[in-house]
Amino acid sequence: MGCCGDEENDDDILNPLSPNSTTTQSVDSSDDDSTISPMNSHFSALACRDTLRLIFEKLPIPDLACASCVCRAWNSVASDQEIVAKSFKSPWKLKHVIGKPASGSFWRDNSLAKFAISHRIARGDSVASLAVKYSVQVMDIKRLNNMMSEHGIYSRERLLIPISNPEMLVEATCYVEVDPCAKREVAVLYLEDGPDHKAISSSSDSSLQNNGGSGSSSSSNSELGKKRVVESLRRSMHVDDATALYYLSIADGDPRAALSQFSQDLRWETHSALA
Repeated sequence: MGCCGDEENDDDILNPLSPNSTTTQSVDSSDDDSTISPMNSHFSALACRDTLRLIFEKLPIPDLACASCVCRAWNSVASDQEIVAKSFKSPWKLKHVIGKPASGSFWRDNSLAKFAISHRIARGDSVASLAVKYSVQVMDIKRLNNMMSEHGIYSRERLLIPISNPEMLVEATCYVEVDPCAKREVAVLYLEDGPDHKAISSSSDSSLQNNGGSGSSSSSNSELGKKRVVESLRRSMHVDDATALYYLSIADGDPRAALSQFSQDLRWETHSALA
């Protein structure tokens, strides 16, 4: 029964859709086609390497890592060294990052803890004085440099100092290095001089090794014996390798004298702390 009392024609239910409804359906289908997906032609725009480079260069490190997992085409672009380095530098406005990391995972973390200042050890330096100079905590310096005792500072050429002020990185140049004492890979900032002196020292060391000739076997045996002594001192003193090596050097290679000097220094530190 219709609203006006007329009988409703049941055949209308079986009639085809009206033109208006057909138009609406076609509009909806056209809207679905405009969606970018692998099922339509619009997806080809995101397979172009030039387009991907323009997009990926603006992504932060976490988003760039996610993009590399989408497909092989995206992975090849997102893994490009130039794009990864640019994303690594972007948050801190770095000018250059020089060096190739030993591990590909280096680029995954570009937090402030990934950077450090290189401080060349000078006479009179101490961990406490450096902490005051660079406005950082003593424990942060020890942790970054893998130090168990402050005595380890005297057996090193430099210390890595955590960066407390991000403004120091603006328009700066950092060098990707693996510090042998700290046993970690960081982006190093040189405030005074560059790392050129390290290349000179390494080249001179290699030339000395090449000129060693027949004495290489005897030197290797002496080095092995020295390592065993250092290992024994490290266990006895409960310190790191650098500290044990320092006390062995000032004791002219005598382990007993090294232990005696270390005990004297410990007593002096304890007395100074109680005073």
